[in-house]
Amino acid sequence: MTALYIVLPLALLVAGGAVGAFIWTVRSGQLDDIETPPRRILFDDD
Repeated sequence: MTALYIVLPLALLVAGGAVGAFIWTVRSGQLDDIETPPRRILFDDD
């Protein structure tokens, strides 16, 4: 039971960090163009 007092806040902290990282990536525009990178692999422009 005492481990729960350590693990639960730690889990909430890690989950909050993951949500914060996701929000940061969306706001910085890293997820804007999802079509071009897969197509860039197929066509080799020299």
